[in-house]
Amino acid sequence: MRNRFLLALGCLLAACAPQRPPAPELGFAQLVDTLSEPGGFFDTDNLVSNETAYLHVLGGLRRLGVHGGTYIGVGPEQNFSYIAEIEPELALIIDIRRDNMLLLLLFKAIFETSDTRIEYLAQLFGRRPPPDPAAWTEKDLTLLLDYVDQQPLDSAAHNSVHQSLMARIDGFKVPLSAEDRTTIRRFHDEFARLGTGLTFTTLGRPAQRDYPTVRRLYLETDLSGNRGSYLATEERWRRVRDLQRQNRVVPLVGDMGGTVAMRAIGNYLRNTNRTVSAFYASNVEFYLMRSGTFDEWVESIRLLPAMESSVLIRSYFDRGFGGPGMQPGHFSSQHLQTFDRFLAMMDEPIARTYLDLVADTAGAALTAP
Repeated sequence: MRNRFLLALGCLLAACAPQRPPAPELGFAQLVDTLSEPGGFFDTDNLVSNETAYLHVLGGLRRLGVHGGTYIGVGPEQNFSYIAEIEPELALIIDIRRDNMLLLLLFKAIFETSDTRIEYLAQLFGRRPPPDPAAWTEKDLTLLLDYVDQQPLDSAAHNSVHQSLMARIDGFKVPLSAEDRTTIRRFHDEFARLGTGLTFTTLGRPAQRDYPTVRRLYLETDLSGNRGSYLATEERWRRVRDLQRQNRVVPLVGDMGGTVAMRAIGNYLRNTNRTVSAFYASNVEFYLMRSGTFDEWVESIRLLPAMESSVLIRSYFDRGFGGPGMQPGHFSSQHLQTFDRFLAMMDEPIARTYLDLVADTAGAALTAP
């Protein structure tokens, strides 16, 4: 009885104690600087994803009730589709490549200066928008992409738009070197030159099979056959645009297997009373295991403020040998695992492989249609 009394008294005192106020919010450029570290190298220039199955987890996210909170992800615009689904209060996109942060600044500028999906696509791909963009808001995404495909590249309009976008990017106050500006221009030119036929690119090694075009990625579906990209509907696109305009999609430079940016993110979220709803890790853990930094990643996940429904979103590439969750017509699969389940596996005295993580039966059940 005495122990129960002391426990109850302790709980009462804790409830009555003044709560520590959240740390003050940081501005966009300050967040980019404070939560980032010097960039590193990875041998892909991935302006777009190569994960055709990236939307196959949407049903699992809904069943788990993954919504709101803070979203964290890696890579370029596939993150926008997860953001459109989860509707987080804050989204942090971390990548070891500084170039990824520069690409996301370009996307941010295009979002901020577009009122409709068709205007966004026209600016991204260097095409003139139709004279009545508002009339396109209810049209099927296929028709929007057909419009982009049928319009010739307008170099003069593209150059003019790019200059305006760079002025917008300067307003973000993120320090940029002359090389950074050249990189952003190169990226924008690639979208304009290749249009919706743009694909994932590797550096110094041959492409694996047939990488999907950005058009295919935009038109991909979840496991129930429903389109789920951020461009699938005007409503989904506006969810991302509004967060971009509110400076709540923040690109960061950092090593997911390191102790600088990842720990800074954890500290910031704790100090501002935020919790993580989802962390899209792609297949980065595979490389962290090979590089010997996987343990640091595990510790970073332990330190992130999370809830029962917090999930990791993973990608798996079969590399010709098959694998869990593979669907016909895809050479990658997407998997969910709760933070709790992942950390429980890591606490077991068993050496784990990346295949163990994606094949975990508890996690695999979350990805079923």
